[in-house]
Amino acid sequence: MRQKEVLKQYFGYDSFRDGQEEIIEEILSGRDVLGIMPTGAGKSICYQVPALTMEGITLVISPLISLMKDQVGALNQAGVMAAFLNSSLTYGQYRKALEFAKGGKYKIIYVAPERLLTESFLEFAMQAQISMVSVDEAHCVSQWGQDFRPSYLSIVQFLNRLPKRPIVSAFTATATKTVKEDITKLLELKEPYVVTTGFDRENLKFIVESPQDKYKALKRHMERHIGESGVIYCQTRKNVEEVCERLARDGEAVTRYHAGLTDEERKQNQEDFIYDRKPVMVATNAFGMGIDKSNVRYVIHYNMPKNIESYYQEAGRAGRDGEPGECILLYSGQDVAMNQFLIDKSNDNEELDFEERENIRQLDRERLKKMTFYCFSNDCLREYILKYFGEYGKNYCGNCSNCLANFENTDITEEAKQILGCISETGERYGINVILETVHGSKTAKIQQFRLDGSLHYGMLSKVSVARLRQMLNFLLVEGYADQTNSEFPTLLLTEKAEAVLTGKEKVMMKLLKEEKLSGFERAQKDSRKRKGAEKPLFEGGDGELFECLRTLRLETAKEEKVPPYLVFSDKTLIEMSVKKPLNKEEMLLISGVAQMKYEKYGEKFITEIKRYKDEKGSVKLVVTKAARAVAMKTDRI
Repeated sequence: MRQKEVLKQYFGYDSFRDGQEEIIEEILSGRDVLGIMPTGAGKSICYQVPALTMEGITLVISPLISLMKDQVGALNQAGVMAAFLNSSLTYGQYRKALEFAKGGKYKIIYVAPERLLTESFLEFAMQAQISMVSVDEAHCVSQWGQDFRPSYLSIVQFLNRLPKRPIVSAFTATATKTVKEDITKLLELKEPYVVTTGFDRENLKFIVESPQDKYKALKRHMERHIGESGVIYCQTRKNVEEVCERLARDGEAVTRYHAGLTDEERKQNQEDFIYDRKPVMVATNAFGMGIDKSNVRYVIHYNMPKNIESYYQEAGRAGRDGEPGECILLYSGQDVAMNQFLIDKSNDNEELDFEERENIRQLDRERLKKMTFYCFSNDCLREYILKYFGEYGKNYCGNCSNCLANFENTDITEEAKQILGCISETGERYGINVILETVHGSKTAKIQQFRLDGSLHYGMLSKVSVARLRQMLNFLLVEGYADQTNSEFPTLLLTEKAEAVLTGKEKVMMKLLKEEKLSGFERAQKDSRKRKGAEKPLFEGGDGELFECLRTLRLETAKEEKVPPYLVFSDKTLIEMSVKKPLNKEEMLLISGVAQMKYEKYGEKFITEIKRYKDEKGSVKLVVTKAARAVAMKTDRI
């Protein structure tokens, strides 16, 4: 059976997404592959389709227990025999799974990297016909990646112990040029076919806000997504508990996830979220890796993450079905300080020596700086992310908060001279807050202690608000007029670009948000429209009422089957049903996401619901039409 037939029969799709078919063809030709594909781009199809086409077993190496369970569940739903081997299994369950694997029951086996070199697994692997080893989250093998795991270094040792080397495929959602090179080298890929499908996901809207009241801003965004699934990421367990408790008091169907909960609580809460019993999850970054929930409509970062890689991966859990999703980041300066603290105090990867850990801390500080600049930027947010990963597109996406804001170019040369001049005069010994307090003319104890009230620049920008001054200094950092030391207490430095400004040879132009001149009544109207969510609907051209009927049926079916609703059909599939309204098997099998096995399980049930809906609507229309005619006839007689 060839790849397109497999795609249709087991997954219900008629065509591949960008990059998928080329990767699959290269694997089937016997070549190693490295695929860099953003979250939601369909990486799993790239190894699952060839696994079902080739002879023998495919091993998928993943550090994510949740992903293993999720994907094995989805494969079983599609009629594929698959299993996982990780620490969530009891000893008896693990031995039984290995026994079935030896008997050739499974085509795809997911395994944690820590299991590879165990005696029991090696015994199985030496006898099995392993056609491919696929490494998911491949960036974990690199110390330059954002989530280095020493256990990934055992993969090559495992491969070298096999009687025959299988095809090796590696996949990750986020990788810089250095990380790509590291993956190829450390996994010893043989002349791999390397493909980057592009990091842009046009269905996602990126928003950055710096609100005075984060919880109020959070509630405002959630009001535009009533009844929809979302994830709220917080920096600490304490934040998670506080936010979850407040939302629950406000009547939201919400649950929580962090490392401080018991295994049983985490499992229950994760299931409540996946099964849509509680569609909103408040969590630390311990949650979500590998969660393939397709109907998450929004991801809100209550605190800024420590790097762009983590942010884009977490934000990318919105809109995995290709429908519109929102990625909202609520930024504050305290987030930077907390991330800096966490980096400096981190003792992860104890296998590394002091020098190696310090190198990773330096990298983490640099990544934190670039994440912070993202929150400062007044340019296109999508473009900022794409540039970080080495892609260059348009400077205007039309679907981020900066592109949709009302900016105007403003000459800030004089303000820049004062800020840069103050950094120079004070010997590049102070950080952001001290410099801003100096030029603003603050009378704090620190300013007096350092005698900065005697500086030539003291109070020279007293008429500019501290908030606006901070925007300007952030801009100077982003544009490279100034820099910061990579230390626990960063101080400001001047760059070569600053000299041209200080000597009057260069002007500094900055995009600043226009102040809207609205009356109190107009502002109240605007706020009311925002609260009501005057946004574009989830989809166009479909029947929203039918979609809700199908969603209800999906939930009932999922409860009966004891599977997550999105494993029955995704939102995208239900939307297409509400548009095309299939009334027989042939029409239903043309719907994207309806495979043969899915049709046999659920197809007739959903066709019956569509017919019932159409008949009911037709009856209502007929009654209305008859009533209208009766009124018209009566009017004619009068």
